[in-house]
Amino acid sequence: MGVKNDNFRRLLLTFQALSELGSEMTAETDFAERARRILSCVMEAADARQAALFVFRDKPAVLATVAARGFVSFPEPAVIPLLPKHVYALNNLRAPSLISRASWEQYLSANGNVAPELFQCITPLRVGGKLVGMIALGRRDEDAAYAEDDLQAIDMLARYVALAVHNHTLSESLAQRASEHLKLLASVHGFYDTALETFANAIDIKHVNVRGHSLRVGHYAAGIAEAMGMEPSDVSGLRAAGYLHDIGKVAVDRRLFAKPSALDEEEFREMADHTLVGYQIVQGVAFPWAKVPEVVRSHHERMDRSGYPDRLTGEDITVPARITAVADSFDAMTSERPYRPGRGVGETLSEIVRIAPDKYDVNAVQALLVQVRRDAVGRRENRFLDERTLCDIGPTDIDVLASALNHKITHGRIYSA
Repeated sequence: MGVKNDNFRRLLLTFQALSELGSEMTAETDFAERARRILSCVMEAADARQAALFVFRDKPAVLATVAARGFVSFPEPAVIPLLPKHVYALNNLRAPSLISRASWEQYLSANGNVAPELFQCITPLRVGGKLVGMIALGRRDEDAAYAEDDLQAIDMLARYVALAVHNHTLSESLAQRASEHLKLLASVHGFYDTALETFANAIDIKHVNVRGHSLRVGHYAAGIAEAMGMEPSDVSGLRAAGYLHDIGKVAVDRRLFAKPSALDEEEFREMADHTLVGYQIVQGVAFPWAKVPEVVRSHHERMDRSGYPDRLTGEDITVPARITAVADSFDAMTSERPYRPGRGVGETLSEIVRIAPDKYDVNAVQALLVQVRRDAVGRRENRFLDERTLCDIGPTDIDVLASALNHKITHGRIYSA
């Protein structure tokens, strides 16, 4: 249980640090202040008492601190000159590395104003294969050693930190800044999406039958939002919310995911509480899209007040939560579970249309039909359905479902001019 709790704590700390780094990278504060906050995020995720953030300058080759915490009598700035062999070694170090008194000379020189022996772990920061800086970690509480999961957390955060440092060095050269800005922006979004995909996989790891679920829900939610004509920023935000909608399940007992029969009342309550646990995890995080927490909390609400946790009804459920509810249900129905086989796409769409609009938002259901129809007519690019999911329904049958849904909405009324 202790190991499980430690891993869960590490997951949350890394997730929180990633979210905070995302907002720090776009903040308009002075870089020195941002560097201190960035370093604090890294220290908290790695549970380190001492750390320093360096930038690399190549003429001459030198590492210089932009932030440091926890060390006694640490110079400001601390400077470490580098020989070509040091630059080469750091450039070829592909992951955080533990160093000792016997190994630091491979990466750092002793000719600066700070002793490299103070550091126990170093992480080179690179962008596009180019060295831009370094994170150096010192002691931990009770002189504990850095474990493998600590190094993995640092490695994930290092990508963000590298972009922040690189952006700062570019800003010092106005001639380069204009040409590099769009490339950096694209890289930030790419790393943000990659980090959330990593967490989506971590959420679903508890049982083989749900692996990939969070990634698919994010993809489906974004596709539904796109078909509804939502703004690109909202589409991207819904994808992120879909990736994280089940993050509260990291606190659910693994055995419930493999149970081959219906959950009893107590087990269902534990499973249903993942919406509240997830909301508690994400509510204090400054996401680029502010509606993530409401999606995490309300994706199991239903239009007729039969959902949970707040038994909301109709307009009380936000549009992003309604969209995610449809995406979540569609993937759950088409996926295999220990207690039942997965349904076909056609059967699933028929069931969703049958219980809409009582359970699901009709606009979201119509958008789902639009996206699946595009796959059904043989569209090759930007496929909506997951690769493992066979589209077993034709365009004409989807049109029949859309007509039936419209008939239910209008109660069979026919309007004429």
